Amino acid sequence: MKALVAGAGGQLGRELVSALGDQVAWAGDRSQLDVTDDDAVASVLEQVRPDVIFNATAYNRVDLAETEPDVALAVNALAPRTLALAARETSALVVHFSTDYVFDGESTRPYREDDCPRPLGVYGVSKMAGEQLVTGAGGEHLIIRTSGVLGRGGSEQKGGSFAGRILARARQGKPLRVVADQTFAPTCAADLAAATLALVRTGARGLVHITNAGSCTWHELAEATLALAAIDVPVEAIESAQLALPVRRPAYSVLDTRRSVELGLEPLRSWREALADCVEPSEEL
Repeated sequence: MKALVAGAGGQLGRELVSALGDQVAWAGDRSQLDVTDDDAVASVLEQVRPDVIFNATAYNRVDLAETEPDVALAVNALAPRTLALAARETSALVVHFSTDYVFDGESTRPYREDDCPRPLGVYGVSKMAGEQLVTGAGGEHLIIRTSGVLGRGGSEQKGGSFAGRILARARQGKPLRVVADQTFAPTCAADLAAATLALVRTGARGLVHITNAGSCTWHELAEATLALAAIDVPVEAIESAQLALPVRRPAYSVLDTRRSVELGLEPLRSWREALADCVEPSEEL
């Protein structure tokens, strides 16, 4: 496999590069490839001629997207379309990542791939549009929906990992207030990267859900993080409405991963097992 990784500077991109090893023909972050620049994308793909393009780029500022819809749509929808069209022209497979936030959270069971998306805000709309545009490009594609991605170093856009932010606040003696009415499936970036490569090697195509096993609320995730670090401080459980955020989050966005197993993927370990590996060693678990 000759792979190109766009968005290699993010938590998922870094893990993809690590998992691919010497199969990486080119990898870069937004400073090396502006995925919203059609000419730049075409130039890089013409030079590299990859077999597989991994698109790990994303605009994931959920609230800010409401005031920057053009940026969110450019990165999350139009750029994936550009990559998918370029991939089609070079007979490459494009692997694109999407999110549980394409759903409205009204379900009482895990969401399947064929459930109708109903995003609650611009971010979710932009990710849904990205899925549709990649599919509509007409080339070979694999779209992976996931949720609550956790990784060492975390997301630069969000100021580091969720676990890292929780531990930092606890050690600084700051109060911890975390929402307890949003249920999802945390997913370790390293596990997601390994599962993605396994699916690529099986020849999987279309839309597939991948998350670690189990589910929890952000409050439960915060408490589990502190327990691993042996830090005994209280975490106040609050409702999302108390934060008065610009965008409502899905109350329930657990993804059904049975199709990935049917395609030959081993079920991922539980999110609790994965959590320790998604925290920086300096955080002294």
